[in-house]
Amino acid sequence: MFSFGREIDATKNSHIVDNIVIKKKKQKSMKELRSQNWFGRKGKDGFIYRAWMKNQGIPDDAFRGKPVIGICNTWSELTPCNAHFRELAESVKRGVLEAGGFPLEFPVMSLGETLIKPTAMLYRNLMSMDTEESIRANPLDGVVLLAGCDKTTPATIMGACSVDIPTIVVSGGPMLTGKYRGKDVGTSDVWRWNEQNRLGEISDEEFRFAEGCMARSRGHCAVMGTASTMACMVESLGLSLPENAAIPAADSRRKVISQLSGRRIVDMVKEDLCLSDILTKETFENAIILNAAIGGSTNFVVHLLAIAGRIGVDLTLDDFDRVGSQIPLMANLQPSGKYFMEDFYYAGGLPAVIKQMDKDLHRDAITVNGKSIGDNCANAEIYNNEIIAQRDAPYQEASGIAVVYGNLCQNGAIIKPSAATAELMVHTGKALVFENIEDYHAKINDPSLEAEATDILVLKNVGPKGYPGMPEVGNMSVPKTLLEAGVTDMVRISDGRMSGTAFGTVFLHVSPESAAGGNLALVQNGDIIEVDVPNRSLNLKVSDEVLAERRKSWVPEDLGYDRGYVEMYIRDVEESHLGADLKFLKGKSGSEVTRDSH
Repeated sequence: MFSFGREIDATKNSHIVDNIVIKKKKQKSMKELRSQNWFGRKGKDGFIYRAWMKNQGIPDDAFRGKPVIGICNTWSELTPCNAHFRELAESVKRGVLEAGGFPLEFPVMSLGETLIKPTAMLYRNLMSMDTEESIRANPLDGVVLLAGCDKTTPATIMGACSVDIPTIVVSGGPMLTGKYRGKDVGTSDVWRWNEQNRLGEISDEEFRFAEGCMARSRGHCAVMGTASTMACMVESLGLSLPENAAIPAADSRRKVISQLSGRRIVDMVKEDLCLSDILTKETFENAIILNAAIGGSTNFVVHLLAIAGRIGVDLTLDDFDRVGSQIPLMANLQPSGKYFMEDFYYAGGLPAVIKQMDKDLHRDAITVNGKSIGDNCANAEIYNNEIIAQRDAPYQEASGIAVVYGNLCQNGAIIKPSAATAELMVHTGKALVFENIEDYHAKINDPSLEAEATDILVLKNVGPKGYPGMPEVGNMSVPKTLLEAGVTDMVRISDGRMSGTAFGTVFLHVSPESAAGGNLALVQNGDIIEVDVPNRSLNLKVSDEVLAERRKSWVPEDLGYDRGYVEMYIRDVEESHLGADLKFLKGKSGSEVTRDSH
């Protein structure tokens, strides 16, 4: 493993697979390479497969039994977080070539969280289909996934799981910490600045000035938002080399780990080390534990469930509460804490947290380098205890995601206590209802809106089907009248998601969603709602008889989609407690292509 402040020890990254770790594997012969079903052919078929590739200047010996490594690149100028991936791809290629492989880069759909409308989540499953079919349909023996911005990571992993060939992930890395008028800033500050701008405390010009101060380098969000959470998820699942999660995008070591990953994937092909060998129930539980320890995004839940559904691991919403809800907060990172991802890397990164959590984890879980997660991090150190805590002195005793149930969320809803107000964890209030996102935008700043600090904001029709795509709008702003009175947090409930960079007492992913006829659809202004996070309950204090009467007149909104991908998505998307994947994509088809075109 290589750590900040130390020279990279290439010998420790040669990744010789321990016979104890992988007993069932044998070295794959060149004749067994999947790519040889294309490039090893004789006659007309082989001629066609090789000849048109040679127009790129590829020598003939590249087709003679070298492992073909696909570099799945989510680069796009419309995905600013991934805009440096062309450089990372070149580093991966160097590593593949050094190890005797044959690298071939290919694009897939890319999802830029900041630009895509109506929400990038709508297209996560589509991107996973693109990834899956691109891998299966082409002569690839192994794959390197280049992913950074929020949905590009789960989408590519989901697609790769459905094919299940040797795969390694290289994340893009966080941007450098923002610097605004002498202060460190990141994406979480956008929500604070926005509230100040609404109150007239900062001008529109000052708000715009802050843009360049925050986003001042390549990379994804500098806080423990969803992109950083996904990078940590990748490392926690054992799908990347150690330290992948936190190396800043602008740091030269991001290119180094890319090159080392290119080397390693060639050996993984020879060892036939596939995703299904790495992704076990124990591995998923490790990811849940570590997500709690770092204060990771609530979006982690819906993405991990979807990945488990693809690889065939039985993971449920209850596992997140059972395994992770009592895990202490070990990382002092925004939005739950003070510092940024760049600081996290310098303080020891995820390996330092893993070392501290050693007794909580399944430490023998295998990773892509063939070693266990425990062995990989056995010598990891903490370099700054203000940023990474010792196990016996955490920043917070219980920080994981809590799963609540009740007549308002019969299939569950989630909340992130470490980002919430402790006093609101047990609360009773009147519902202040917004029927959809347009209704919310029309009313939230209206001075005539009748709202009290004890009210509970309820936003309907922003779930997977209802929006469609389950957008990050669950962290609703406090009504302007209350904001002016000094109210900074309220209980908020929706069937949508919230940005991993956001914070507040927010109940999310309510299932069944309102568009599917869940009881959330039946809530009316003034209804009493009881919140009790310690006892894991969220209940609407309205009788079953009254709800049944209301249901008689309930009609789902007509979203106006009658064709194309979005119509298919609305028809086939599963509820959030199942991962919001498309029903027909669950499981895997494998890597075999049964028909040839020639």
